[in-house]
Amino acid sequence: MRKIILAAAAGAAALTLSACSEKTEDAAAETADSAMADTEANADAMGEAVEGAADTTAAAADDAAAAAEAEVQDETTAEAQAD
Repeated sequence: MRKIILAAAAGAAALTLSACSEKTEDAAAETADSAMADTEANADAMGEAVEGAADTTAAAADDAAAAAEAEVQDETTAEAQAD
């Protein structure tokens, strides 16, 4: 009789652990998906920031070049930018 009760208890424990493992696997998969989505969003935001910084730098370089040309050729900055 004891063996039957112990076997039943062991079987119930095994079923409980397997159900817990499925929940843990589901939670881990959900966490991984969430982390991937966060990483993708951060990468997109970083790409947009880098693109914006590059545009700003290019505009500043164009303005500086036009100012230098205007100074050297004794003309306005607008005339230098038109060249």
